[in-house]
Amino acid sequence: MSRSITRESTAVVTGAGSGIGRAIARELARRGSRVVCADIDLDRATATVELVSEGGGEAVAQACDVSRLEQVEDLADAAVEHFGEAATVIVNNAGIGVGGSTIGAIDITDWRRAVDVNLWGVVHGCHVFAPILRQNGKGGILNVASAASFGSAAGMGPYNVTKAGVVSLSETLAAELAGTGIRVSVLCPTFVRTQIVDDAIVDAQSQRLATQLMRFTGRSADRVARIALDGLDAGRLYVMPQVEAKALWRLKRLAPRAYLAGARTINRLGVGVSAEKARS
Repeated sequence: MSRSITRESTAVVTGAGSGIGRAIARELARRGSRVVCADIDLDRATATVELVSEGGGEAVAQACDVSRLEQVEDLADAAVEHFGEAATVIVNNAGIGVGGSTIGAIDITDWRRAVDVNLWGVVHGCHVFAPILRQNGKGGILNVASAASFGSAAGMGPYNVTKAGVVSLSETLAAELAGTGIRVSVLCPTFVRTQIVDDAIVDAQSQRLATQLMRFTGRSADRVARIALDGLDAGRLYVMPQVEAKALWRLKRLAPRAYLAGARTINRLGVGVSAEKARS
């Protein structure tokens, strides 16, 4: 694979106000890239920019609701306006956690919100930026999904479905951009130590369980960010930053019946996790 695309680039990161998004924005800045830090909460995005600036990096904050196409289009304009060139690295990270109950019991408005942000948000990012990268003949797109996309744990219907859609979208985009020099990666982490559960749309019991699991098994967002960007540089389609994510991925493909039996047992024991993250 040719030179690094995550170094000294112009980048756009959605959901950059906290968690994985903030860590990726800071890691890009450490690599000499200039970053548009987008988040639905402008104050959070501004806080990320301040952290980047303290580290000697260059970034700008932009409010963006990724469920609205016109606001994602504004991000492309922001990169040119502030940095004088089109973005070459796109990180579609913004997402929310929705779960805590079974299909049929989860409020349909929560389903729609999950689809609007977790799936349509990534669709919008790819729709806006893929043609720009193709025209310029360089760059890469990193879509943030989750191990939930193939783990399919009970009680996480909206989150599982939308993140599975992100994986499928990434696979499709990678096929369409083959031979263009543009790289596509999809990040599938398990638990990451952030404040992510705080914003999740879940019940209190599920939130407590997710918080405990994150505390004991979660990895640092900074480490996940480095692995994700290294994966994009290397042209790896699937980036799984944790051993358990890789093991789960392989088990489901090599022994699907055994995997399903295990998932059913976990559900009967009431150990299912309802939300992995809120703001990535």
